[in-house]
Amino acid sequence: MGKRKVRVGRVVSDRMDKTVVVAVETVSRHRLYRKPVRRIRKHKAHDEDNACRIGDEVRVIETRPLSKEKRWRVTEIVSRKELGEQNLPDKENDSELHQTEDR
Repeated sequence: MGKRKVRVGRVVSDRMDKTVVVAVETVSRHRLYRKPVRRIRKHKAHDEDNACRIGDEVRVIETRPLSKEKRWRVTEIVSRKELGEQNLPDKENDSELHQTEDR
């Protein structure tokens, strides 16, 4: 029996219960033009504990079909996305943005 495929990707959606969408990026060279071609494949993966969040880098492993589109399972969270300070507009600047100019 063959080995299961293992991929590392970034979580792009965690809105479903116990399911995340993982974008796996592969870079290969074009056969004729030799330019690097970036391909992104999205896989639905099973996340039993709902631990993954958007932006996390996760390792997924191929598994038996769990639902219509889910054939991957999250094995570990490689790195978490850091929640830094958000750039929210100040109250003073916010009022200036919503004013209309007289023409």
